Order: sequence, then structure tokens, then C-alpha cells
Amino acid sequence: MHFVKYHGLGNDFVIVDMSKNTITDFRRTARQVCDRRLGIGADGLVLLWPIDSENVKMRIFNSDGSEAEMCGNVSRCVPLFWKESGHLTSNRLTLHTLAGLIITEIIDAEKGLVRVDMGQPRLLREEIPVEGPAKEHALNIAIHAAGEDWVGTAVSMGNPHFVIFVRNIDDIDLSRVGPEIEKYDIFPNRTNVEFVQKINESQLRMRVWERGAGITQACGTGACASVVAAILTDLTGEKVRVILDGGSLDICWVARGHVLMTGPAQKVFEGDYVLNL
Repeated sequence: MHFVKYHGLGNDFVIVDMSKNTITDFRRTARQVCDRRLGIGADGLVLLWPIDSENVKMRIFNSDGSEAEMCGNVSRCVPLFWKESGHLTSNRLTLHTLAGLIITEIIDAEKGLVRVDMGQPRLLREEIPVEGPAKEHALNIAIHAAGEDWVGTAVSMGNPHFVIFVRNIDDIDLSRVGPEIEKYDIFPNRTNVEFVQKINESQLRMRVWERGAGITQACGTGACASVVAAILTDLTGEKVRVILDGGSLDICWVARGHVLMTGPAQKVFEGDYVLNL
């Protein structure tokens, strides 16, 4: 299996061009190649099928083998890889995902800077999904997890997020609290969990526990969900820089329509891996 490894702010992925490779068991392969001791090491496995010069089908499998509908950091990595591989002839690439069509544009190939139209956030409980009245927004939901009370807002960016605003993000033990909230019973598909500290009206500090991957250095969809939740609860304006463990993303929720995300991605290395399936 020939692969290329990329990262977006430290959130790393093994990317495979399926027009040149054959994989029969996606979930098992993801668990094997993402293992940081026995495999290549990554937060996820990304499989790509060419459609035409500006369209590609994308599937994403987390390190535990579960499939993700969408990933913001992957959405910045893939256009750069597709351009380098010769598939992409312009700077615009549309990703066909389980969450729908995601439009990307390479802003500066040398710096690895990519802007992604993440589409419109899904705010109703039935869309996210979150248990409760189907047509109701999931704002300020109170839960009890890891022996503590929490209040958060649920948002879907094609995948589910539960955003919790805190006074001091350094006080949060992600490894203890994250797994319990991820699997909390009101989230039928589990959820990504973001803890967010407001710095000012144009800056947020965020840490994330990702569904199926655990603690990661960054989460693009999580950054978008956090900004949406902040705007819905009157904490920020529509343009926000989100500071993550791996770096920063610029997020804009344009007139409460589409969410735009701009940030870097970088190639790490490529090679051939012998699958042991």
C-alpha cells in the first residue's frame, strides 16, 4: 500500500489514493496503520477515489476503526496532496463526503494554506443528533459526567460536537472527562467534545477529545462548531481565531450561513506499507 502522511496543525492522517491501491477491510486497516507503535501512526486513515479533475470521493476512518462523516483538518490536507499527485489541475477541489459536498481552495500552496467552505452548521437536535425535541436547538444542555456537572451546546458540522465553555481550560482533564462525554447517552452516534475558553470577542482557546481518536492536537470541525456555539450564545463576533494545541485556525460564520475555515496543512512523508491482514 502506497501512502502519503499529512498533518493539519498536528492532527495527522495516512492518505491513500485508491485508484492506485487495493484495500479490502477499511476498518481493520485503519486500526493497523494508525497504531503509533506497530503501524505508521496517525489519528486517521483517509481513502480517496478520483471522480474528475476537480472532484474526489473521500472516506475517513478513525484510529479505532470507526468511520467519520467529515474532518476539517483532512479537508485542508487532501487538496494539497491531490494537487501534488497531479489529479488536481486548478486550486479548487470538491470533496464528496458522508456529510455532503465540501468545497476547498488552495490559497497558498507554498505555505500550505487552504480555505474550506464547511457548509452550514446543523443546529436542530434531530440533525446533530441529540436526544430531545427533534426541532429544538441544542443550546445550554446540562449533563453530569465524570462526577461533575457540565453545560454545553451541541452543533453538527457534518459530524457531532458538544462544546463546553469554561473559565480556565488548563483545569480540564481531557483524558478523564472526554471519554465519558463522548459516549454520554443523549448522543446516539457519540460525539466529539470541545472545551473552550473565551480570550476576547475575536479569539477562543480550544482543546478537543475526538470521537474515535481521543485527544488530538487540533480539530477543524470542532473549531468551527466552537465558533458557531460561541456566536449562538453571544460570546464572540462572526470572525474568530481559534487557538488549538497544534496551532490556530481562522473561522468565519458568514451572516449565519456557511462556515469558512482557513488554515495550514503540511506533508510529512510518504512510503510503502505492507498490510498484515
